[in-house]
Amino acid sequence: MKLFDGPGGVTALGRFSVRAGLAAAAMLWLATAPAAAQGAVKAVVGDWQIRCDTPAGAQTEQCALIQSVVAEDRANAGLTVIILKTADQKNKLMRVVAPLGVLLPSGLGLKLDDKDIGRAGFVRCLPNGCVAEIVMDDNLLNQLKTAKTATFIIFETPEEGIGFPLSLKGLGDGYDKLP
Repeated sequence: MKLFDGPGGVTALGRFSVRAGLAAAAMLWLATAPAAAQGAVKAVVGDWQIRCDTPAGAQTEQCALIQSVVAEDRANAGLTVIILKTADQKNKLMRVVAPLGVLLPSGLGLKLDDKDIGRAGFVRCLPNGCVAEIVMDDNLLNQLKTAKTATFIIFETPEEGIGFPLSLKGLGDGYDKLP
């Protein structure tokens, strides 16, 4: 199953067990409110924050790159992007927390510097928003590191998308600083 299926589709999800393991490794970040992420800010790199916290039952601190944005034309619609390495350092994960009320079947669209990358599906909704999860391969990570802007697109109706422009300034350096 491709996570982004469209021009330049980037990665496959793999086995369900990998997905379940990634979900457990990043559970701390799922509970994060879009406007106020949990965890201590360890550094600011470009337009990204590195936030760290020790999840319940974990032996080590988990850190993630986080950026929250608001739609240009809707001040009440926010989106949070969370990028992290799994605790075993084997996978790279991007989670996007979109506002409630999104049209779930349409998924989350992604454009990098106006190039359509495709769409990812939402995996669950929480009280603070709906979560799309992308297991990133090296190709997608390199695209994110070299692009200037990302635009995440959610849909309220099949015809109406809301774009959230996100600066990628500092993403590469910030990712390299994650433990």
